[in-house]
Amino acid sequence: MYRFLLSRQWVILTLVAVLLIPTMIQLGFWQMHRYEERTARNDLVARALEASPVPVESLTTPGKKITTRERYRTVTAKGRFDTDREVVVRRRTDGDDNIGYHVLTPFVLDDGKIMLVNRGWIPADGPSQTEFPEIPAPPRGEITVTGRLMPDETTEASGIKDLEGLPDRQIMLISSEQQAERLDARVLGGYVVLKTPEPQGKTPEPIGKPGNENAALNFAYAIQWWLFAAAVPVGWWFLVRRERRERETAEETEPAQAEPAAV
Repeated sequence: MYRFLLSRQWVILTLVAVLLIPTMIQLGFWQMHRYEERTARNDLVARALEASPVPVESLTTPGKKITTRERYRTVTAKGRFDTDREVVVRRRTDGDDNIGYHVLTPFVLDDGKIMLVNRGWIPADGPSQTEFPEIPAPPRGEITVTGRLMPDETTEASGIKDLEGLPDRQIMLISSEQQAERLDARVLGGYVVLKTPEPQGKTPEPIGKPGNENAALNFAYAIQWWLFAAAVPVGWWFLVRRERRERETAEETEPAQAEPAAV
């Protein structure tokens, strides 16, 4: 009755079905793992953003690597901006994907150390982007700033290549180590995305806080893969039953067609 399952076509179809089931189950577990990772990151970011501000030097020192738990923490610092030695970070976009720069300004603390401050986004002056752009100045004199602590940028994490031979005072990645060499000073590890004081006229454009990753989508994908895995044997059995019915129907009609016509 089911000898057709030994045919080449059905052997291949059965093997494909057998391989698909564990593959889909594994893909479901992978999506669930992604869901758990994103959920954990969202919780970590939310806790960091909700934490009370702390002095920047309580979390970072010259040469220190910012950890995952320290990332996005709100920090405060007292000092003054050194606009004479600020640089711009190339190929950065705003919320509408317009190309421009991030403005990176050294902030000299009371004890002489330097904290790198990303003051926000400005548009590029022209297609060449070879000249240093005009940048609105920050408040002068000694002030207190607050911002979100961030780790140094790397090519591995950002996908941005650290190119050489750039125009004067332009960089590709924010690296406290590289800036310490350029400034010949003690630079705190990581950098700070400025929150306050807000710029006059909203320029440079402030960088918004990080949003939640869509973890629910990964959860839905996991359920979807597992439903697909459950549907494979059901679909295989449906095809087998249909093949069997078609063969039985063909066998029943063949004798009738073979009988000679009555004279």
